[in-house]
Formats: sequence, C-alpha cells, structure tokens
Amino acid sequence: MAGHSKFKNIMHRKGRADSARSKLFSKLSREITVAAKSGLPDPAMNARLRLAVNNAKSESLPKDVIERAIKKASGGDAESYEEIRYEGFGPGGVGVIVEVLTDNRNRAASNVRSTFSKNGGNLGETGSVAFMWDRVGQIVYGPEAGSEDKVMEAAIEAGAEDVESDEDGHTIYTAFEDLSEVATALEAALGPAKSTAIAWRPKARTPVSGDAAASLMKLLESLEDEDDVQNVYSNEDIDAAELEKLAG
Repeated sequence: MAGHSKFKNIMHRKGRADSARSKLFSKLSREITVAAKSGLPDPAMNARLRLAVNNAKSESLPKDVIERAIKKASGGDAESYEEIRYEGFGPGGVGVIVEVLTDNRNRAASNVRSTFSKNGGNLGETGSVAFMWDRVGQIVYGPEAGSEDKVMEAAIEAGAEDVESDEDGHTIYTAFEDLSEVATALEAALGPAKSTAIAWRPKARTPVSGDAAASLMKLLESLEDEDDVQNVYSNEDIDAAELEKLAG
C-alpha cells in the first residue's frame, strides 16, 4: 500500500510478507469501514467502497471480514476515523507523504513525528512536500497480466496517461477524474487489477545512496509498521543493485 513499491516487492520476496499480513488486513478493513461510512454501505452505489472492497479481495481478505467491516460502519459502535496527511523529508532530502486513518489524532501525530526523528527525517508543514507530487489514479497489475506491449496497448485504448512496467508487474496511471472509467475498460481487457487507488505520483525523483539510502529504508519500513498509517509515498531514486543489497 505504498509509493515505494520496488522496495516493498523486494522485501516481500525476502519472505517478510507473512508477518505484515495481519497488519495489511486490518488496514484494508479500516478503509472499507471508513468508505462505507462516507456514503451508502453498498459497493454498487459507493465508488470509494467499491474500490476498497476490490482492493481487499485482491489481497485475499476473507469475504466475511469484508462484510463485517461494512456492517461495522452502520453500527453505532464504529470508531470515528479521521483522515490526516503528514508530509516531511527523509534522509537524503527525499520527500515523504504519509496518509493516516486514525481514531486518535494525538497518538497518530506523536507516532509519525517520532518515527521521522528516530530515522533521520523531519516532519514538515502540510503542503511542504505535496506540491512535488501529482494526485492521480493508479491501477496495478501483476506480471501475469501480459507483456509490456500488451498492457501498454490496453492502457492507451482505455484512456490511461502512462504505464510503468518491470519484473514485478505494471503500474498504470490515469487522470484523477478518469480512474473509474479507465479501470473498468482495463478490467474488460486484462481482468481484475491487483489494486486500484487514488495515489500520489512524484513529478521528479531524488537520487539517494549509501548510508542515507539505508536510513531512508528504515524510515519507510517503520512508517509502514505504524497501525494508524494507511499509505506511504516517497520520491527516492535508488540504484536497483543497491536496493537489492539493502534488502538483503
């Protein structure tokens, strides 16, 4: 659920995915509850809920857990979650955006701030980093969706703006307002996506290496591990060989 997907994919290949599974499930459930609360508790009538449910299914969140998360939104005992965005800089001057869903604003702010400071980063003011990103639609497919050319052709046909492909799969970018339309067209051509989301895409990347890169990876991992944190985006550019070394 992060912007630094290359690093995350390497971590998963190293076998750390299982330990993060229950944390991921709770984050997916929380997003479903908040989405259901923000509109009608029916995915067919609530675009945000539809996205949340589809993403949860792609991560194999059990059907009964999905249904329970939707029901929780209409129950009087559902926590009241706040959506907050934090912005800051990591080691090497890398920009970081942290999206939080929390039932305790003070706890979230304190935890995010201390995570930045413990790992060589600095929390900034709102707006200090976001101007370096575009708000876009992001649709992710695994490598099994097809070749780079096949996915690129489908994306152009569907009205997408850009595609990035590597050995871990394909990330398709759309204009913010075109996400739903493009996702529907791509599903018809390529099947269900791994994830579909409104995301932050950096306009430029910041090269980082050596100790700064190692500290940055620790910061991003620590932020991901925070219970209140839903998504982390960062604009680092790290050489692929060095990234493999860092993950080892």
